[in-house]
Amino acid sequence: MATNHPTAVRSVEDRDAERTTPTGTSARSWAIVALLLVFFTLNFADKAAIGLAAGEIKEDLGLSESQYGLVSSAFFWLFAVGAVVLTLWFKRVGYLFAGAALMTAWGLSMLPLTVPTTFGVLIASRVVLGFFEGPAHALCQSIVADRFPPEKRAFAGAVVNAGSSIGPLIAAPTLTWVILTWSWHASFMALIAIGVVWTVVWLLVVRGEPGMRRQTRSDVLGTATTGQVHEDGDIDVPLTSLLKTGSFWGLAMLSFAGYLISSLKVAWLPSFLGDGMGYSPSAVGWLVTLPYLAAVVVLLTAGLLSGHLLRRGFSSHVARGWLTTAYLVFAGVCMIAFTQVSPGRLQLVLVVCAFAINSVAFSVAFAGAADFLPSRHRPGFFGCIIAAYSVAGIVAPYVLGVIVDAGATVAEGYANGFLIVGLTICVFAVIGGYLLDPARSRAALVEETRRRRESSVL
Repeated sequence: MATNHPTAVRSVEDRDAERTTPTGTSARSWAIVALLLVFFTLNFADKAAIGLAAGEIKEDLGLSESQYGLVSSAFFWLFAVGAVVLTLWFKRVGYLFAGAALMTAWGLSMLPLTVPTTFGVLIASRVVLGFFEGPAHALCQSIVADRFPPEKRAFAGAVVNAGSSIGPLIAAPTLTWVILTWSWHASFMALIAIGVVWTVVWLLVVRGEPGMRRQTRSDVLGTATTGQVHEDGDIDVPLTSLLKTGSFWGLAMLSFAGYLISSLKVAWLPSFLGDGMGYSPSAVGWLVTLPYLAAVVVLLTAGLLSGHLLRRGFSSHVARGWLTTAYLVFAGVCMIAFTQVSPGRLQLVLVVCAFAINSVAFSVAFAGAADFLPSRHRPGFFGCIIAAYSVAGIVAPYVLGVIVDAGATVAEGYANGFLIVGLTICVFAVIGGYLLDPARSRAALVEETRRRRESSVL
């Protein structure tokens, strides 16, 4: 007998996709997290390579400090465009092929740097690499959000984001050795080779994993035949509605503050340790690893703390928003402080503290957004956030280079620049923490969904 049940007309593709919806806590989910950790590690090793080779690149191509700052900022010129455009493309191809395609594009964009090159080619290479690395964080966090429940998302996201520290942590001594032994071109050869290996492993391991190919609308809204209703099944609004929430702007501001630290750590920290603090090139090679090493500990403990606060009954506003604010304000205060003290152990400790906090904004705060986002909109939403915070990567490296050039001495130029950055971090962190309130945003979106459904019936 025919039925009027709404699921009766669903396609076989929809039903098959639904049956393979990930549970979120399986060993396979953690295996995917491990692969994403390596993915993100390579993502940040690519970024760190330019900073580690700064001296050789400037000498080889005859660049001034401001020109080098331009090279660093060039990476972000199309970063926002890639973050938005390519995250929307994820929905068409699925996470499996998106990950493989991004890694392949990274390798191709770095290929011109494996041989002697020019300033123009270097700029072009960084622009293209930035375009294809733009959506990397959105890809990782979307996969984590789809596969893990709220109380585990912050920690799983922190594990993946640890790659932002592990990448430079491994790259600093390894690529420095490669650069000093052969050339800065050889460092990019090594990164391309590792990327090829990762792509092969990713395709072999993940190709049969449910939820990693193209998803249909029923995957994210749930269906009545199985009784599986996703946590966001009561929210059905367009992406534009999500971009109007206070939590969108709160996450954008927290991420902007975090990315001020990230971009300057990658682009300028090695040069600052050498030219600004007076350490030798060999000392810089291991000193630059300290903030990254500390960042791994900070990331994992922050993720655990966020989940612990939720389990203890604290609101998501506290566990996601204000917790991220507390970490970022601490980083901003440390940055302000190290500009006011003389070179020595205290200044080095403050530098490590200031540059070890940044990634909390990209794990704990992003987990807060995932708490209310409909699954189908997560890549697009995260892509828009990345587009917003990438402005920090465009502006900060170049402006700091200009400030350093304008200083009476190099050390004074660094002090002036980092003082301004530290103050900016504190302001953005406080405003962002106030605005990022997942529960309030979720309630507003549920109400909007109710109104839309009522109006469609009428």
